[in-house]
Amino acid sequence: MERKLLKMFKIAIRGLVPLFMLFVIFSASAQKEERIKENKKFNERCFACHKSSTYTYFNPEMDKKVRDKMCPDRVIYPDEYYQSNHYSFKCTDCHSEEYDSFPHPVYLRMEEKYACIDCHGYDEDYAQYQFEQIEEEFLGSIHSTKHSEDFNCWMCHDAHTYRIAARSVELIKEIIEYDNLICLSCHANIEKYNLIMEGTNANILTTHGWLPNQALHFKNVRCIECHTAVNNDILVAHLVQPKKDAVHNCVECHSANSHLMASLYKFRTIETRSNVGFMNGVILNESFVIGANRNVFLNKMSMGIFILSIMAILMHFILRLITKK
Repeated sequence: MERKLLKMFKIAIRGLVPLFMLFVIFSASAQKEERIKENKKFNERCFACHKSSTYTYFNPEMDKKVRDKMCPDRVIYPDEYYQSNHYSFKCTDCHSEEYDSFPHPVYLRMEEKYACIDCHGYDEDYAQYQFEQIEEEFLGSIHSTKHSEDFNCWMCHDAHTYRIAARSVELIKEIIEYDNLICLSCHANIEKYNLIMEGTNANILTTHGWLPNQALHFKNVRCIECHTAVNNDILVAHLVQPKKDAVHNCVECHSANSHLMASLYKFRTIETRSNVGFMNGVILNESFVIGANRNVFLNKMSMGIFILSIMAILMHFILRLITKK
């Protein structure tokens, strides 16, 4: 009898454990959703002004409400924010609690911004993203070594809108467009460029005048494919190099051992050779890269035809010698 009860108890435990795990997961998910809902409600107070090009406040000196223009850099669109990586945050998770008061104290404009590593570094929850290596690469990049503290994470990654395209977008073309716009937001925008550099911004088309089929390259590869050193441990390389060290050799991409497989197509988990025998077959999902997408079967067939042709010529030559005698 005791054995029977013990057996029934074990069966019950085995059934309850999965149910308990599901309950814990569901509870955690429900709590997260509730927190996001509360944060969105809190954020509406900020978006009431910051989602528009104008805002209204009470001026005690004039004893009336005044409508004024919002600084363009302070305009944040809710739709873009809630598609970003930080969508679950409330504004004061990153900004001072003193922003609760309005009008905001002027000195808050001088508050120091967090860096990515402040929140994401040395945390097991984010270990897979290798933020420590990203920080190390960034500090060694031309952006940091040339501009020091004037250049920070937010120059490229707006905390209110940034999303990791390589993990959230399926189409390579969309990833390319999104990532290249980050570079062009400075290198094709003189106002932002002059925040850290004086003078005229170099014309991208002119500086890349040496590049064959320039428009085709701009459409199909990211700037960082040629301008960063590849790091196999992180998804997106951050070691931006001086222009003299950028890729200029066509063979680095247009070959079987294509540079693109270690950069642009790194995140793909598809096999590098398709069923029809193309090398680096994953690239064919979006484009054909001369040299990188050679077909193994066609290579062998061409070699076979070449050898047979040589043999036929030799046989013809031998037969001519024999018949001539």
